[in-house]
Amino acid sequence: MARRPKDVTHLHGHHVVTGEELRATFADDSGTPPSRFGRRLFHAIVLVLLVGVIAAGAVGAWAVMNGVVKVPTAVASKAPTSLCPGTTFDYVPNETVSLNVFNATSRSGLAGTVAEQFAARGHKVGAVDNSDTAYSGVGVVISGVKGQAAAFNIQRNLAGTDYYEDNREDESVDVILTPGYEGLVEPEQVDKAPGKLSCPREDLRIADNSKWPIIPTDPAGN
Repeated sequence: MARRPKDVTHLHGHHVVTGEELRATFADDSGTPPSRFGRRLFHAIVLVLLVGVIAAGAVGAWAVMNGVVKVPTAVASKAPTSLCPGTTFDYVPNETVSLNVFNATSRSGLAGTVAEQFAARGHKVGAVDNSDTAYSGVGVVISGVKGQAAAFNIQRNLAGTDYYEDNREDESVDVILTPGYEGLVEPEQVDKAPGKLSCPREDLRIADNSKWPIIPTDPAGN
């Protein structure tokens, strides 16, 4: 009867690795963490991405600070509100215009002189007095809604004035002469074509920062 060979696991005092042990070893290696090289590669990729983000942020900040890139804001996107009426008016006859003339300059008697000039053109002149305002332009023309056509007439005769609307209910117009006043337009040179009221303070900023000039008080106390 033949002798059955024994399982050889040791040879001359040394352990002999069997096939089952080899398979078990490779099976265990399949679940081990990534190698050291893989971890270093992953860390390098993350570092490069982080540096790129920081560099892009720095370039973007520089572009905004130097005006290369403009960031729109809610305030900048809002259109400025105009206080100047947008209606187009015909030039009404001088005889239909009633105005009050006030002098806010240091030139004595200016209101009376200008009032006489308007009267000579057919305008109906009411109050003539001194006033006070911080306005630094040519003059101020003030009326209610009903007097805007008359105010347009005044602005064509007194070029460069700034129009303001108040809540009066009649068609009267107040004219305040300010330090920039130099004279009326010559009668034959008055532009009588249809047009709009003028509010140069909104574009040229020649008036003070307040919404209104100082309005003259009625000498009669009304």
